[in-house]
Amino acid sequence: MRVALVHDYLNQYGGAERVLEALHTLFPAAPVFTSVYDPDVMPRAYRTWDIRTSWMQRLPAWRRLFRAYVPFYPSAFESFDLSAYDLVISSSSAFAKGVIPRPGAIHVCYCHTPMRFAWRTSEYVAREAFGAARRAALMPLMTLLRMWDVVSTQRVDAFIANSRAVAQRIARYYGRDATVIAPPVDLPAFRAQPPGAYFLAGGRLIPYKRLDLAVKACTRLGLPLKVFGDGRDRPRLQAMAGPTVEFLGYVAEGRRRELFAGCRAYLFPGEEDFGITPLEAMAAGRPVIAYAAGGALDTVIEGGTGRFFTEQTVEALAAAIAASCTDRYDAGAIRRHAERFGSEVFLARLRAFLATRYGIAAGEERDVVAGE
Repeated sequence: MRVALVHDYLNQYGGAERVLEALHTLFPAAPVFTSVYDPDVMPRAYRTWDIRTSWMQRLPAWRRLFRAYVPFYPSAFESFDLSAYDLVISSSSAFAKGVIPRPGAIHVCYCHTPMRFAWRTSEYVAREAFGAARRAALMPLMTLLRMWDVVSTQRVDAFIANSRAVAQRIARYYGRDATVIAPPVDLPAFRAQPPGAYFLAGGRLIPYKRLDLAVKACTRLGLPLKVFGDGRDRPRLQAMAGPTVEFLGYVAEGRRRELFAGCRAYLFPGEEDFGITPLEAMAAGRPVIAYAAGGALDTVIEGGTGRFFTEQTVEALAAAIAASCTDRYDAGAIRRHAERFGSEVFLARLRAFLATRYGIAAGEERDVVAGE
């Protein structure tokens, strides 16, 4: 078989890109088709991959305006010529699943979520604080995107969802079943150590992550909070932070691991489709305080690996943080739970899915030829 991988865009790094890396591990010679690619902000290893961009790579100022170019993405992905490929695996939270495979080819979509901004538009415009004129212009576009999104599901033979919450959305919006395979989590060496004094939060600092709740709750309680990562929401978060909140900016992988291992607990106040950073904290033996929604329901065990708060408010998170100060956890048990989501587990489950459903022996070069 000839294999192609498809990904929404390669201009920011997060959990979706880690899934792509795992797929690339299975099919290391497969070309990666994507809308735009910025090598300066992606891991250096990507420069050795066969990455093929769409015509959007030539649009003016796409690095700054890639969100404004939303109307162009469906056409960009439909423009890819995939006629040479027998197996197409798309990694999609928006547009990548809309590629057009040749008749008879197999298209498996690993769906991180149905496009959030199209299906949960009211929440999206509220978080982004759009004005009335921009909101009025956006609504007709979102209607067209939803129509395209549903039509393009007919080009997918099988969906894999990263969590039960996403599988439920796929069923609701697309009327399709999905197999749940949790995304891969890096599991560095584990050494149990006493909890530190600070709480930890972070990742991409963008509005839907709701890190404002963590900042305000720790400011109100006077407790130390370290926030790692960067993003367009950072100035707003810093403006609301008290003296006990420290913003670290971008931190290297080794430093991230030290932060996870040394924190008292990791705060996860957003509703994520899955959420890898809580499992990175658990891989270090640290508990997680999470909003009880989305992928956290698949990964956090109340009283075993952390605790939930059920209202997405500063008051509810502050109460959970205060209550956690007397919690006691078994760091080894938390680590063992995280190991259920390791990269090898993901690869084994994906291989089993492809073998059982389509008779494809993924990763065995004698059976699969990736790329051209």
